[in-house]
Amino acid sequence: MPGCYDMSMERAVFQLLKRTSAGFVDLLLPPRCPSCRVIVGEDGSFCAPCWSRLDFLTAPMCACCGLPFPYSAGDAALCGACMETPPPFDHARAALAYNGASAGLVLALKHGDRTGLARVMAGMMARAAAPMLVDRPLLVPVPLHTRRLRLRRFNQAALLAHALARRTGLRVLATALARVRDTPISRGMSRRQRAENVRGAIRVRAAARIQGAHILLVDDVMTTGATAEACARVLRRAGAARIDIVTFARVTHDTVEQG
Repeated sequence: MPGCYDMSMERAVFQLLKRTSAGFVDLLLPPRCPSCRVIVGEDGSFCAPCWSRLDFLTAPMCACCGLPFPYSAGDAALCGACMETPPPFDHARAALAYNGASAGLVLALKHGDRTGLARVMAGMMARAAAPMLVDRPLLVPVPLHTRRLRLRRFNQAALLAHALARRTGLRVLATALARVRDTPISRGMSRRQRAENVRGAIRVRAAARIQGAHILLVDDVMTTGATAEACARVLRRAGAARIDIVTFARVTHDTVEQG
């Protein structure tokens, strides 16, 4: 009808412009492998060699801390450490084992200013944490001390938490925890030394939001679990009803964190 505004035509033009602009972007900035930066077919996808080096953590594993088992011992089986000393959290899961491939991504995020990697890493973390996301937990990033935050300009755990939130629709409580003591870098420390290093270093800043809540702690790497356990203890004392942990990678044997 003459004079009638055609909304469908506007939508069609918008979609055409969107596809055209995306094509120009792909031409100028083609998608690259998050690891080696070789050109790939789709944004966020890995090239075949890099993908083959990623060691995804799947069952069988410890029902509590997620440590992988060489063979199945049942869905409720616990590792020796969790049986001997039950951790202060309910469950911990990681997307990948910490090896050369995953370490490269972590270091690129933390020290290479490749903050866009958080989106790719969060996608893997969401799959690893899927059972823990059903009850819609609050996402709480493991905190950085203010001095280190000034030097790095961002908290990689917070970047991952916000990327996970955009993917899942969950809420982030970025100020729930604070690192009140600037602890030395724990590289090369034993498990006991790492635990002592973070003792008293973490405080709760949003106790009213924590009371009765299901918390999902978010971090990039779990090495011995000392930092995650320190966070979980103060959250438990603040009244959290359930505390789970998700990291991008975790050490699965006696190795030293590379960053």
